[in-house]
Amino acid sequence: MIVPTDIVPQITAIHASPTRLVLVFAGAGSLGLAWLHAIAGSSRTILEAVDAYAPRSLAEITGHLEASAVSAATAQAMAIWAYRRAQTLSEGNWPLLGVGLTAALRTDRPRRGADHAFLAIQNATACNVEHLVLNQQSRLEQEIAVSRWLIAAIERAVVPAP
Repeated sequence: MIVPTDIVPQITAIHASPTRLVLVFAGAGSLGLAWLHAIAGSSRTILEAVDAYAPRSLAEITGHLEASAVSAATAQAMAIWAYRRAQTLSEGNWPLLGVGLTAALRTDRPRRGADHAFLAIQNATACNVEHLVLNQQSRLEQEIAVSRWLIAAIERAVVPAP
């Protein structure tokens, strides 16, 4: 696994920050997690990552939310759960983030709806939710786009703007 050279500085900045994360994925983003782990420092940044692919797993994390699996509400519920989990796992007084990412990528079976993703990041005071429409041709291209988006969003959340 090779990390794209243009995102190495972003990941390095994430790991250089004092922020600790819990990430929850449903449908995409695991490549971004692999990239985070591929750069030294992930053991102090990432407290836990969960791939909630089974509907029952996602339901438990979201509190059986009556929303589409790929929606802003679901991503927000995932991020809130992840933030609370970070509070449980953190040893020390670190800034914490909960990250929730849910996506519908190209598939080998019929599916209704567009290829898109929602990303939510919960901190101590607010939850920011973003939406991404995917136009890439292949599932791998979509996974790469979602993972780049994830890394950029985490960097924005942990690195103060100049």
